[in-house]
Amino acid sequence: MPRENLNDVLVFLAVAREKSFTRAAAKLGVSQSALSHVIRDLEARLGLRLLTRTTRSVSTTEAGEELFRAVAPRIEEIDASLAALSDFRDKPAGIIRITATDHPIETVIWPKLRKLLTSYPDIKVEMTVDYGLSNIVEERYDIGVRFGDQVAKDMIAVRISPDIPMAIVGSPSYFANRSHPKAPEDLLNHECITLRMTTTKALYAWELKKGKRETQARVGGQVTFNTQPQMIQAALDGFGLAFVPEDAVIKHIHKGALQSVLNDWCPVWPGYHAYYPSRRQTSRAFSLVVDALKHRT
Repeated sequence: MPRENLNDVLVFLAVAREKSFTRAAAKLGVSQSALSHVIRDLEARLGLRLLTRTTRSVSTTEAGEELFRAVAPRIEEIDASLAALSDFRDKPAGIIRITATDHPIETVIWPKLRKLLTSYPDIKVEMTVDYGLSNIVEERYDIGVRFGDQVAKDMIAVRISPDIPMAIVGSPSYFANRSHPKAPEDLLNHECITLRMTTTKALYAWELKKGKRETQARVGGQVTFNTQPQMIQAALDGFGLAFVPEDAVIKHIHKGALQSVLNDWCPVWPGYHAYYPSRRQTSRAFSLVVDALKHRT
């Protein structure tokens, strides 16, 4: 393959991954017009349309999707092999990209990694808050972090936290003129602070469990967020009930700023796990990050 074709394919991968010429240009550090010119030249040489452009979005054509699926994993392998060369240096180095929700980043990932990063200044970590269960291979993340039961079977998973109890909480001001819910169906008569999932765009249905009984409460309320810290703040401000990890609100419960309800219906999730593809070539920096994250009892 001529070198210009390879460079142009890398540009195509960036645009296809970002679904935007503007974002891809910013990521590559070039102008949007330069990217458009590269893609037009590549399509002309191949005699195929690779991208469909509208005023609001960019998507791959059937041919573009085939090219993306065929080439992206190979580029990932090349990048991993180059990253692994850092092992030949005196000090571990490289960028490790992690996707997770804000709760594990705040309570597990950052508390563990800040110690590692102090000892290894050439290791860089990029953390992205994402509630969308992204495909870490397609999005070029090195590590994803999710609850254990959300990790795909073909991934290597490493537990990084104990099990996570959930809690339903509301403020004393919210309950001033309302009774506590006694059963999941009572939630339909309450203001609930909802979570919008970024992938499906749907509202998260509260997954509740009591013994062998399970139910999904499709709650609603005045305010909706797509991250948990704002949900907790809204609960503190008296705007309704929030369904969140217990350790994120336990200090507010102890202070009396929040009250927990339906405790016997709040599930315990199977802990956070860091996961990555089984075929990934691991650099020393990557191995150090994974080892630092491991849950140790």
